[in-house]
Amino acid sequence: MIKKLMKKLRINSRWCLALKTLPFIVVIVLVKFGAHYFGYEFLSLNSLFTAIISANIFLIGFLISGTLVDYKESEKLPGDLAASLETMSDEGLIIYKNKKSEDAKSYLKKLSEFNKMLIDWFYKKEKTENLMHKLQSFNDDFLIFESQTQANFIVRLKQEQNAIRKMVNRIHTIRETSFLGTGYAIAEIITSVLVVGLVFIKMDPFYESVFFISFVSFILIYMIYFIKDLDNPFGYSLEDNLVEEVSLKPILDSQRRIEIYCQEITKT
Repeated sequence: MIKKLMKKLRINSRWCLALKTLPFIVVIVLVKFGAHYFGYEFLSLNSLFTAIISANIFLIGFLISGTLVDYKESEKLPGDLAASLETMSDEGLIIYKNKKSEDAKSYLKKLSEFNKMLIDWFYKKEKTENLMHKLQSFNDDFLIFESQTQANFIVRLKQEQNAIRKMVNRIHTIRETSFLGTGYAIAEIITSVLVVGLVFIKMDPFYESVFFISFVSFILIYMIYFIKDLDNPFGYSLEDNLVEEVSLKPILDSQRRIEIYCQEITKT
């Protein structure tokens, strides 16, 4: 919903998390005004409260450092997948050009279908089990190629097939596993308690308290959204897509190139 609105307003996606956070800040400020108006500000600001804020920021920093490791690894995976797919297509093209093999032509079409299936899998339109079964079915093509090419070509194809299998398993693990779910829970609990505390803290002058509660609440809530965003860099299937997703452009480009190869050999 937010992304669609931003596209209509032509707002850069980097502001998406800020826009998701703003409604919470508006509600918090309104509640603060209500607490001030009705005289419910019964807490006082002390060093213990500021220490809790510092501890929460430290915890959030720890969670970010953990999720960032997976995110940096995830950035490489689409490019590596695309490289393996195109290497497999190169081997098929070599066999076709050398032997004018109809089997190689069928193999390239099958590889193109697998690439499309892989893209659908990223958007959770395909199950991992079906993708793995399709990947394993290339073994039949490799058996056929044994009489048409050298053994080291088959070995190279098997190596790329194995590399793709490892990367698919890794991506599946990253997007299905949350980094330290209990850590998220305690960060959310502390943030909620801090925000409630800020609402009922008495600070003079009042406009300064509104500024500080707005600023601190915005930072804490924004960072929790940011952590959850980083934790799933393959969240393309979510209704309101996450912001920090890794680019699928290498795989989309490889799909386009493999389709071009298929069209070229079909004409010959």
